[in-house]
Amino acid sequence: MKHWHETKAILDRVANLTGEGVPSIIATVIHIAGSAYRRPGAKLLVEQTGATCGGISGGCLESDVRAQALEMLKGASGRLLHYDTGSDEETLWGMGLGCEGAVDIYLQRVDEQVLKLRHHLAQGQPFAAVTVIDGPNAGWQAIFARGALDGSTGDAELDQKIVQRTAALLEGNGDSQIFEVTPHRVFIDLLRTPPRLMIFGAGDDARPLCTLAAQAGFDVMVVDHRPAYLTAERFPEAVQLVLRRPEAGVEGLGLSRNHFAVVQTHALQHDRAWVSALAAKQLAYLGLLGPRGRKEQVMRDLALDENALFAPVGLDLGADGPEQVAISIVAEMLAVHAHREPRHLRARAGGIHAA
Repeated sequence: MKHWHETKAILDRVANLTGEGVPSIIATVIHIAGSAYRRPGAKLLVEQTGATCGGISGGCLESDVRAQALEMLKGASGRLLHYDTGSDEETLWGMGLGCEGAVDIYLQRVDEQVLKLRHHLAQGQPFAAVTVIDGPNAGWQAIFARGALDGSTGDAELDQKIVQRTAALLEGNGDSQIFEVTPHRVFIDLLRTPPRLMIFGAGDDARPLCTLAAQAGFDVMVVDHRPAYLTAERFPEAVQLVLRRPEAGVEGLGLSRNHFAVVQTHALQHDRAWVSALAAKQLAYLGLLGPRGRKEQVMRDLALDENALFAPVGLDLGADGPEQVAISIVAEMLAVHAHREPRHLRARAGGIHAA
């Protein structure tokens, strides 16, 4: 879910470089097998100076990818890199990284097609960047948005298969991925809009929650009826601040299944009003801060189903203080977003970063 924001940051930097006439390379994770720190779609920008932005691993691959990209800027033609990060000490440059996975990374020069992505990000609608990485049409790129490609490979059957596969992937919950249309291999880079977290209540404990959620990849909106609480000084992240009283409800806020909400006004009357309005919407997640007794009171007053609320909100981490509570809430939301039941990684079979 960080993919959207990371791609935007990279493309904002690319736009500045291009305006200055400075070439650059974007390295993209296109396939992983086993355990890998980043998922397909993760990107690293390599500038002509050697400066970088973004990341395609936990730090073990960036140095070599940077070197490969700099050689490519000098005229080298290599574009597809394969790294096996298994436990064999001779597997990867004799470093023995032991990550127990394999990663394929595609390098491409920044061009006008790449810059088009920035325009689509600004539209705030899900789309996909499509690149043929192998086969007679290798290097061909297009953008799939609103059900259509903005170009053609020249092969009507290939175009149709790309459209069908990309549309299905955008509607689902999977990662960016490669698919094969012999003799081609096509990478579909999915760019879905990030989930929106709406925090109802701008008290001091909303501040760490806002910060951590934004860092995790959520778009954050903070709603409160007190103007003095809704200031850029209190919420320096690029979040939306909305002045609204609980009795005004949530109409006009554009709520959808992509929205998460946490109610934490610390006032039973206000909590009840916000929960009442939110429970009528189809949300991804609705959490209520406070003790179990508050949840039970709100549910009795509103005749809500037991499963309507994540309350008390957050995972049982033994949290103490607003910062730790924020961690427990964001962890729970990430699990819900990933359709995962929270558990210890040591209990997980297979690669810990496998999809």
